[in-house]
Amino acid sequence: MDIDQFVAKSIGLWRSMRSGHSLAFQQFEDVLSTISISAAQENDPEIINFLLTNKKADSSKISSPFKMTWKAESDWNTEEESVSSGSCILIPLPVSSNAGLLFRSVGYAEEESAISEYLFLDDGTFILNTKYGQSIAEERIWFASENLRCRSSIIRTSSGTGILQTSFASEVRKIQN
Repeated sequence: MDIDQFVAKSIGLWRSMRSGHSLAFQQFEDVLSTISISAAQENDPEIINFLLTNKKADSSKISSPFKMTWKAESDWNTEEESVSSGSCILIPLPVSSNAGLLFRSVGYAEEESAISEYLFLDDGTFILNTKYGQSIAEERIWFASENLRCRSSIIRTSSGTGILQTSFASEVRKIQN
């Protein structure tokens, strides 16, 4: 699999059920989310602005930019905070057929822009590694079928020696009639 195939397979509206274990707080969390993934054009004003502010992204080499929005409900937060939502722009920059960089306007583990390294395994599993200011995240995404994908993550301390959180999600594509 390459990044263009992965993004094409990911486009759509997904219903996600994620279970997380926060080792730091010794808590379990269940999160139900609706995730929308849509293709973006390279001339989209949001993409252009992001590339202008991020000098490390060579706009001539990007491939399959996309946008993601989400709305999540957690059983861990208080009533006022039980629903969270957000969006981000993701811009892949391949360096080979199975590896590259992924520029993110908002990261997974920390709410800051991030540059992730990605790699595809021979079985099509997408591995994403991101170093943030306070943590390191490893995400794995794979497709069990056309309309079912799985995602796992491990968030480590910034030194990489301690595990802060683990999670697993199953994501089912909503079929549009």
